[in-house]
Amino acid sequence: MRFVSAAMAVLLLSGTAHADDTPDPAMLARIIDAGMNHGEVVDTVAYLTDRIGGRMTNSPAMRAAEAWTQGRFRQWGLANVHLEPFDFGRGWSIEHVAVRMVSPRVLPLTAIPVAWTPGTGAAISAPIVVAVVKRPRDFATWRGKLAGKIVLVSLPGDSDEPKEAAFQRLTAEDIAKLDKYEPPVTDSARVERNLVRGDFGRQLDAFLAAEGAKAWVSKSYRDGGLVSGEGSGYRVADQRQVPGIQMAAEDYRRLARLAKGAEPVTLEIDTRVSFHDADTRANNVIAEIPGRDPKAGYVMAGAHLDSWVAADGATDNAAGSAVVMEAARILASLGVAPKRTIRFALWAGEEQGLLGSLAYIDRHLASRPADPGPTPPFNAERRWQYRYPITPKSGFGELAAYFNLDNGSGKVRGIYTEGNPAVAPIFRSWLAPFASMGASAVVASRTGGTDHVYLQTIGIPGFQFVQDPLDYDSRTHHSDVDTFDHLRPADLRQAAVIMASFLWNAANRAEPLPRPPLPTQPKESDPFGYVDPDEQ
Repeated sequence: MRFVSAAMAVLLLSGTAHADDTPDPAMLARIIDAGMNHGEVVDTVAYLTDRIGGRMTNSPAMRAAEAWTQGRFRQWGLANVHLEPFDFGRGWSIEHVAVRMVSPRVLPLTAIPVAWTPGTGAAISAPIVVAVVKRPRDFATWRGKLAGKIVLVSLPGDSDEPKEAAFQRLTAEDIAKLDKYEPPVTDSARVERNLVRGDFGRQLDAFLAAEGAKAWVSKSYRDGGLVSGEGSGYRVADQRQVPGIQMAAEDYRRLARLAKGAEPVTLEIDTRVSFHDADTRANNVIAEIPGRDPKAGYVMAGAHLDSWVAADGATDNAAGSAVVMEAARILASLGVAPKRTIRFALWAGEEQGLLGSLAYIDRHLASRPADPGPTPPFNAERRWQYRYPITPKSGFGELAAYFNLDNGSGKVRGIYTEGNPAVAPIFRSWLAPFASMGASAVVASRTGGTDHVYLQTIGIPGFQFVQDPLDYDSRTHHSDVDTFDHLRPADLRQAAVIMASFLWNAANRAEPLPRPPLPTQPKESDPFGYVDPDEQ
């Protein structure tokens, strides 16, 4: 009986992968050795988190991260290391926060300023009022009742007890559920509704300022004492006027219960924040390993360097950034030249709407018609993927593949084909050597919410890896416990080795990865649907 390697067996079974899709065993061994025995991914992520900390776009910490990551790329011998700026807005950072209830008793509370809202400048005290406002139509209910108050704007709700373990590894059954083709949905009415909702924060701030409210407080969307402080208002033309606070759900509900009593409830808020607008441009960090064939184009890996600032942005997304950087270091350290250039990107502004990767597309790959929306178009980027036709730029055909990492720090378990079934046999071959490391799944699902999305909408083969969730969604995502402690060094090393291997394989493949056709205006998925007015 002839024995066949695992990688070759996959090729024989699939019947559609090319011979050059079998990974080079010698190169693979060198990649694994460089990442597992001589890796620096843990040192990189420790510096980004413990030393630099949370990296809000255009904040001093983000500027420090931009400089430091460029320095590391240069030290590792990468070429064409540079920043690519794009219009963004103001940076913002927290200097001090202290929130406490002062009557009916004194009690420190867990809270954080909402991003891009002003600070109080000094301690302010005022009675609270629970005024739940979800839509502009709710303003009429509270007009004339909020002057001099600290306004609690969220519905208190009930405690949210966890229904599953906070820390999880994917089982084979979990992964199998991901291998399902999900038809795309086109619903223009829902898109417009979401765009309107996206402007509500600005409208709420204007209403509270006109009413003379001293500050506003929202409830954290998770229990367990977690806060995030996400907000908007980063554009120069969208400057908020009223200090905003997000409070731990348990503390918020206590205040709401006390507000039902006869005795007044008074809060003291002391927040100091800084706005940074000396340079309103954000920057993507770009570096390369040059290819041998200048006509072969390039492949790319990316992760977003920016984060929120409730903590250190460790799992979201210093982990992904460190893995991309480590893949660059590994390949550069081997002293080999790929056929195609391998480009590395650390994106800015992802948390505000994938703005860095969108700017890259606008600069290098494709354009869409101007936004027909409101002026000023505070949500213009949200409409970008729905505007047609797509006009490719001269560099459109040069990008052969893009790989993204932004699902926390969990071990890579496989890769999503993102609705591109032609890549499935290729990726199975590339993953076959990593089955013993826990990575073997090629699944059909699409993923959203991160920087490969806009690339996919213009027909670029862009992919995200399947990762163990760990406690990403349950605890660390955007929260005040997103620190180095929740990272798993062994998982990061494994992810970096797989990322480097995929980049090498894609860069040296005889043909670029299969790509879908250039997208055109789709039809409505349900042409007979109606909008529920209660969802407006």
